[in-house]
Amino acid sequence: MVKQTIQIFARVKPTVRKQQQGIYSIDEDEKLTPSLEIILPRDLADGFVNNKRESYKFKFQRIFDQDAKQEAIFENIAKPVAESVLAGYNGTIFAYGQTSSGKTFTITGGAERYSDRGIIPRTLSYIFEQLQKDSSKIYTTHISYLEIYNECGYDLLDPRHEASTLEDLPKVTVLEDPDQNIHLKNLSLHQATTEEEALNLLFLGDTNRMIAETPMNQASTRSHCIFTIHLSSKEPGSATVRRAKLHLVDLAGSERVAKTGVGGQLLTEAKYINLSLHYLEQVIVALSEKHRSHIPYRNSMMTSVLRDSLGGNCMTTMIATLSLEKRNIDESISTCRFAQRVALIRNEAVLNEEIDPRLMILRLQKEIQELKDELALVTGEQRTEALTEAELLQLEKLITSFLEDQDPESKLEVGADMRKIHHCFHYLKKLLTDKKIHGPSRAPFSEVKDQVNQGPSTEEEYKKLREILQQRDNEINILVNMLKKEKKKAQDALHSSSMDRGEPRRSQSSPFPPGNPEGLRTLPLSAPTQAQDSSVIQYRSSLLHRKTGVREEMSLGRQEAFEIFKRDHADSVTIEDNKQILKQRFSEAKSLGESINEARRKIGRLKEEITQRHVQQVALGISENTTVPSAPDPMEEKLRSQLEEEKTRYKTMFMRLKALKVEIEHLQLLMDKAKVKLQKEFDAWWAEEATSLQVNSPPVNLFNHVKPFPQTPESQHKRSQLLSNQRQ
Repeated sequence: MVKQTIQIFARVKPTVRKQQQGIYSIDEDEKLTPSLEIILPRDLADGFVNNKRESYKFKFQRIFDQDAKQEAIFENIAKPVAESVLAGYNGTIFAYGQTSSGKTFTITGGAERYSDRGIIPRTLSYIFEQLQKDSSKIYTTHISYLEIYNECGYDLLDPRHEASTLEDLPKVTVLEDPDQNIHLKNLSLHQATTEEEALNLLFLGDTNRMIAETPMNQASTRSHCIFTIHLSSKEPGSATVRRAKLHLVDLAGSERVAKTGVGGQLLTEAKYINLSLHYLEQVIVALSEKHRSHIPYRNSMMTSVLRDSLGGNCMTTMIATLSLEKRNIDESISTCRFAQRVALIRNEAVLNEEIDPRLMILRLQKEIQELKDELALVTGEQRTEALTEAELLQLEKLITSFLEDQDPESKLEVGADMRKIHHCFHYLKKLLTDKKIHGPSRAPFSEVKDQVNQGPSTEEEYKKLREILQQRDNEINILVNMLKKEKKKAQDALHSSSMDRGEPRRSQSSPFPPGNPEGLRTLPLSAPTQAQDSSVIQYRSSLLHRKTGVREEMSLGRQEAFEIFKRDHADSVTIEDNKQILKQRFSEAKSLGESINEARRKIGRLKEEITQRHVQQVALGISENTTVPSAPDPMEEKLRSQLEEEKTRYKTMFMRLKALKVEIEHLQLLMDKAKVKLQKEFDAWWAEEATSLQVNSPPVNLFNHVKPFPQTPESQHKRSQLLSNQRQ
């Protein structure tokens, strides 16, 4: 960060021979700051005493007298600012002074001789010369040219300038973002790769400027112009970009209307020029005061555009152009006073470095792609687009080289793309299949297959089969006990009801014949009966799952036990009651929703009718050339009363629907809690029953009475199939 005050310089315009020159002196002592002293001799008129000041002394960084050349102006004023812009700092050079004091000549230059070139063309030449010398960076240069005429901004580089009037051109507007950065809408940026292109843009803009002849100047510029050079630099391979801009400002000259005697359009232009310079002076005064909280930048377009140049992130230089002829002494003193106030403003210029947004976008896109690949790998989601032929060939080459590599630690790197991983597996499977069919390695594959089919050892099979039989015995015993209880209930019910009603109830309550409570153990084992029983078991299992919501991993016997347990549980009545209430509330909410929609439609229809009625009344009044009657329309009043009734009805139904929603959510929560409680109590009861059966009547070890299975391929296949079904 560079903190410095605005640098001020003074340049004295050569006087015309016919005009009387004022008295001034320049003190350029090397040890002291250069100073300009303007002397005004007192006039003695009619014997009156004149106590007016005779001498005014002002200090500047440097003062250029009448014989100063344009090259010296550039070397001492513009060149240091251009060097700071090349280093990455913002810069501004602006000329201030009365009309016809040499501002445009200093900034733009004269058109008669090459040596009369001003600061802008010399700065462009210097910048492009330095860019050609420095090959270590990549530079990009853009040019913009803004004109502020009568407080309206125009783009001087707009190609429509020649064919359109000033009123038809789009105006440049000032926009401000939340960070108080200024953006100019409708101001074009033109890239300039060479000095010639930049100078052509300068000449094009100067041609489009507003110039008029005034009593003070034959070619007076009637607008403020800001020529801006945007420079960006970046080292090859680096993501850091330096951006800097250089404002070269040619302000329109102030003039005293009473002195010049202009009128018409020139008077309007003079008023706008003086007003904008007045707002500029207000900003300068506010910035020079230490405890000033508000700076009126927004008063004019020029101060808004030059916000950074005045007390911001910029290295600013001011050139005070002075016309020290006797008739212009007062305006020159005013210009010097303005320069002294400007010298009090302190700017803080920082190096404008940022990350290249294009490189940042590429890096973020790469990071997003990597994260997507990782996410696809974790979630297993496949992409919709298919792999290209080139990608498939590349994958097959990678797989071939991987298989041919003799290094046991070699890896197959295909990334995190699930499409590529699946294709690799399919390709490997294809290679193995082809090798199995055509290759000599069929025997090893069959051996591997036999090893897989052999499954676990004999002892482990016996142990698992014992556990399965133990579980099945426990389930059968629990079901038999439950069936005995059900049979006893059915017999008790027979004494209290008729035989016609008792018999169907007993047949429904028990899945086995009454005379055979242990029918589970004496089922016939013929093949047709087994197939029929398996289909019935599957149907009942799915039916129980739909009715009870019990998890699929329960066995069929346990599911039947859960159904009976739920039917006899104390909370079953509460659950059923809540189901019925919930069903009623759902139907009520559905009807309420339909009524609310109907009321909403009716409200919209009534509003449309009221609007149409009102439009008809207005149209009738216009057609009959009468005013709208002040008395209320009875038809409209009736419609409005209906509208209010429908709104009240809509609000009542909506509140009822809201209350129903809360009640439905509460009932659903109660039912969920009851189901969880029922499941937990059933699990506890089932574990308790199984424990009591194991303690009271331990099962017979059937394996002591059964011969081991013969070691045949068919028996091994059956055992492995049984174990796999049990695991599932």
